[in-house]
This record gives sequence, C-alpha cells and structure tokens, in this order.
Amino acid sequence: MSLNKNNFLIIFFVFTTPCALGQEKTERDSILTENLEEVVVTATRTVRQLSSLPLPVTLIAKEQIARSGVTRLNEILNEQTGIVMTPDVTIGGGEGVQIQGIASDYVMVLIDGVPVVGRSSGNLDLSRFAIGNIKQIEVVKGPSSSLFGSEALGGVINIITERPNSDKVTGQISHRAASFNNQNSTINLNQRKGKLGYSVFVDRLSTDGFDLTPNQEGQTVNPFFNYTLNGRLYFNVSENLKAFASGRYFLQDFDIPSGTSEERDGNLHLRLDHNLTDKSGFEYEFYYTNYSTNEQTVDPINDEILLDNDFDQKLFRPEVRFNHNFSSDNTLTLGGGYNLETLNRSLFADEITFNSQYVFAQYDFRPLKKLNIIAGARFDNHSEYNSQLSPKLSARYDLNPHWALKGSVGSGFKAPDFRQLYLDFTNASGGGYSVFGKEVEAEGIQRLQANDEVANLAVDPNDLGEPLDAESSVGINLGVGFKKGKLRSDLNFFRNDFENLIDTRILAAKTNGQNVFGYINRESVYTQGLEVDLQYKALENLNLSAGYQLLYAFDKDKEDAVENGEVFGRDPETLETIRLERSDYFGLENRSRHTLNFKAFYEVPEWGANANLRVVYRSRFGLADRNGNDILDELDNSFVDGYALVNLSFGKTFYEHYQLQLGANNLLDFQGSNPLATQDNEQLINPGTQLFARLNIQF
Repeated sequence: MSLNKNNFLIIFFVFTTPCALGQEKTERDSILTENLEEVVVTATRTVRQLSSLPLPVTLIAKEQIARSGVTRLNEILNEQTGIVMTPDVTIGGGEGVQIQGIASDYVMVLIDGVPVVGRSSGNLDLSRFAIGNIKQIEVVKGPSSSLFGSEALGGVINIITERPNSDKVTGQISHRAASFNNQNSTINLNQRKGKLGYSVFVDRLSTDGFDLTPNQEGQTVNPFFNYTLNGRLYFNVSENLKAFASGRYFLQDFDIPSGTSEERDGNLHLRLDHNLTDKSGFEYEFYYTNYSTNEQTVDPINDEILLDNDFDQKLFRPEVRFNHNFSSDNTLTLGGGYNLETLNRSLFADEITFNSQYVFAQYDFRPLKKLNIIAGARFDNHSEYNSQLSPKLSARYDLNPHWALKGSVGSGFKAPDFRQLYLDFTNASGGGYSVFGKEVEAEGIQRLQANDEVANLAVDPNDLGEPLDAESSVGINLGVGFKKGKLRSDLNFFRNDFENLIDTRILAAKTNGQNVFGYINRESVYTQGLEVDLQYKALENLNLSAGYQLLYAFDKDKEDAVENGEVFGRDPETLETIRLERSDYFGLENRSRHTLNFKAFYEVPEWGANANLRVVYRSRFGLADRNGNDILDELDNSFVDGYALVNLSFGKTFYEHYQLQLGANNLLDFQGSNPLATQDNEQLINPGTQLFARLNIQF
C-alpha cells in the first residue's frame, strides 16, 4: 500500500490531536535539545561537539532509539537521512547498509571504536547487533580511510556503549513481544563504585521467521534464536591511568529443515588511557575478534551432504594513539597499529593470512576564530596489495552565530578481500561453473586443463595471477548549516568517485558448457546528490524532523557508451530494437533517486507518556538488467515501485520504574512484489505489519 497525501494527513492528525490536548509546559529538555548538545568521537577520534563538526555526521541518541521501540541496528539506521537498508540474499534475511549510494561492502562498522568482522560475501548483516545497551550511534558519511583504513571507503558506523555512572546498581530488565512470535528479552546492569565500574548486558532474540514466497515450500527466514552477551569493566588505576576491558559473544542458530546453520561472533577489547600531562596522553588498545559460521544441508532421502560451508575469520589488532592539545582549539593526533587477519573457509584450499601495518596523523586547529580546519592522512602497508596513502581535509567557517559553511575532501580505499583473492569454488549442483580468486586462478586453470575440463581460454595466460589493486575513491562533501532558536537545518552536497572497483570476468569456457570466472579491476562509478536535514521544535514537547536525499549513481563507462549511441534495448510495447538515449539509463542497481523520512516525537510529562510517528519513503529502484544490454535502463522490467513504511510507538510510565510500550512497524501493511520472481511464484518485498509490545523495568 502506497502512502499518499491524504493518508499522511490522517495519520498525522490522529497522532498529534490527543497529544496536543494533553500538553502543558515543562522544564524537561527535549530529544532535539539533547541531540544538539551531544558530542561525537568517531569523526575525529577525539571528543567534538556535533554542532561544531565540519563533516557530515549523523548522531542517533539513546533516548530516540528507546522511544522508537526498535531492537536491532538495521532497524534504526533505516530511518536516517542518506542511509538505506538493502536486503541480503544470504540465509537469515539480513540487511546491509547503503550510505550516499555506496554499498555496504564499503562501510566500516565499529563497536566502541574497533571493527567487527564477518563478511562472508562482502555484506555485513547488521541485524545481528542488539542495541539495548548503547549510548548513541555515530555515522560518518564519506571516505574515512584517513583514520580507519580499508572498508571505510564509504563511511563509518560506530556503536558507542553506555558507561556506568552511579554508585548504586542501576539498569533495566525488559521483554518485547512482536509479530511472527518475535520474543526479545534483555538485562542490562551498571554500577560505578569508586575506582571500579562494570556493565553487564544480556540479550535473547527468537522468532518463527517469515515467508516472502507464499506459493513455494519453506520460509524465506527460518525460525532462529540468538544470544548476545557483553561484559565491560572500567578501572581508574590512578588519576592519570584508566583501564577498560570488554568482552562480547554472539550465538545464532537457525532451524533449517534437513540441515544446520550456526553463527558465532566474539571479541575481546582492552584499552589503557594514560594522561602524561593535562594536555597530552597515550591510548593503548588491544583487540581480538573471531567470527565463524557452520552451514550444512543434507538430502533427507539418502543422507547425502548437499552443502557443507564453514567460515572462520580472526582479527588481532594492537594500536597506540597519542593526543596533544596545544590549546583548546588546537589538537594533534598520531597513531599506528598492526593488523593480523586469518580466514579458514571450506571454499579455500588453505588457511589464508593477511598482515598490515599502518600509521596516521591528524591536526585539528583554528587558524582564525571562525575557521576550523582538520587535516589528516593515513599510510597502510599490506602484505597482499600495494601500499595506500589516504589523505583528508575538512574545514568549517562560521559566518555568524547562526550560519556555517563546511566541506571536506578525502580519499578512501578497500583492500581486495579473501574471497576475491583466494576463492576456489566449483558449483556441482549449479551446472559445474567455477570461480577462482586472483591468487589461485592460474593454479586453478592449470588444474582444470590437466583434467581436460577447459574448452578454451578467454584471457591471455600471462595475465592470470596479475595482482588486484585496492579499490579507491575520492569523496567531496560541501554543505551549509543553520541553527537558530527552535530550528536547525543542514544542506549537504556530495560526490564520490570510485576507481578500480573489482568485478568478475570470464577466464575460460569449460567442456561442460559452463564458464570459469575470475576477478579484475574494471569499473569506475560515481554517486552524487544532496541531503537535507531539518529539525524543528514545533511545541514545547513536540519535536519534528525531516530528511531528504537526492541520489544519482552511475557507471562511467556505461554512461559514456549510452551517450555515444552504443547501447540498444527492446521497446516493451512495439518489441522493436531502439538506440538508448542518456535519459534511458537509470543508473546502478538498488539505488533510489529519492528517499525521505519524517519523525515526530511528543512527550506528555505530567502523564508520564510519550508517542512518536516515523515515516520512511523510498522511490522506485531497479534490481537487475533484464534485457541483456548490461545496463539498468527504463526498458527493464526489474523495477520495484516506490513505497513508504509508517511506524508508530506509544509509551507510558507506571509507578516510576515500569514502562509499557506499544507500537506498529509498517502500519500501512506494505508488502510489495519482487519483479524478478517468475509469473507463477509470487515473491514479496516485506512481510507486512509488525505489531509489538514491550514491558521495561528500570531500577
């Protein structure tokens, strides 16, 4: 069901009328005010006030997350400007994140500043991250490799967990029940006693799953359960030395007919903050993480193993950082570290090991009272690809107390991953095609030739095994910000140019009629557009916000081919072959030209009540080329129509410590239809309306 103007007015009227009737003036700070006063650490690796940054940063505060009633990272990110969740095809129905049209492969995800791993096919499933114990989520848009290295080519998402601040045991116990028998229980405990503080977080989620293909056997998402355990310790060794230790463990198990699918994710994070003087100090950090999956499918008739896929990735990273404040507006940051990464996968012949060393520097200063400049760079030396230098320059100029100009330009990179270098796979059930990573393709072709499986080569044998270059980008963001009284607004223009994107190519034709695929640096693409964010305190306790993104995303080579008249398509009405014009080229797959969001948060303090309405709209987008001309054009029949998701939540506090929350996600019951499905097999886009209720006990 689409959202039109009349539907929106009715929903907004129903939502605001009872709240307005109960409104009285209050001294309590609103969500909007709290967000304006929040500080962020991800953008510069130092503490900076959000409203003073020269970079495009989105901050999602703890209270906004709690009021929304969501429980997973992907759910809250989908409601932010310039951020789109895109479905993943792997088991579990997880979603990847797209920022400014940049795919999830190129977005780094952090927890308390350290990276998470587990990209079995390039995408990182964000639905596995519970958000019941976080202080805030910080999203830095655009290349961030100058501070964070590979995978930060398109941006960074940092989950910041909350710290204990009371000498009494505080926390909460909550349970949330939702559609599809979705049951989520959490326990969160915190205490700060003298020099020692601790936090304990336990989360359990289970569901019966859901089905997007009603005419086929089985479910799209099978029943599963998962646990998240997180313990953290804070200890002030002395006035100038503070220690932090954190351990996190995640277990997920899917109930799959005739098979098993299990996922584990664990990490250990240690940090020492050593203040040498009031102006300078070191941060010593040690981090280890291990992500593994085991997936097996068995033929129920003869007990034959059809699929046996193991994935075991480990990362060890020590890092040291030095900060020196020459003055309150003049900070130098230096750092360096070492990455040791291993992957043992059933699709690889051997266990693979990467190692890299890196150093970075950043200078944050004010040459003029109204001008803030941040200059930084990072150098990465990797065992498997060429060394990378990633510079970045950002600036902000305050025209007056209300208006500010800001801009940044930086380069990013993404190293070739394990799969693109070492994959050695032949699909026996899919006709016998093969895929070889760059480092093993020469050996793989020789093995096939020795077995008389190669009909002919499609490439020069001397080109086999030529090194892959790291994918790279240059990102530019230019914006203007306004803040006065009840209104805050930001306008940001962006452009991201990518080179050497890794694509597949045919290496050889096999005697069975199938192909052998490999990887090569080939594509050059860009994304550009604008983002607008508005926040307005309409009434004393009513905060409104809205966001819009206009996005253009194209492959440069294909764009040139269309403009040169080299691309043709078949008119669906006349069935005639026609030469395509530039306006016929829609752009990259799974990108919407327009995305919008609207949020209204309302409080009635004397009733201990709150309510919110959140609307997310995504315009039409194409999934794949269907007419064989290798581009997504207006003649393709793979487009998903634009749709809106409307989410509501109501909360009420009883007896001071008890909160009851009721809500509905996808209130208009949008389900959609996947255009790639066959005529007799309907495939939906969304499972429909999801109702939920949550009881929360605070102490």
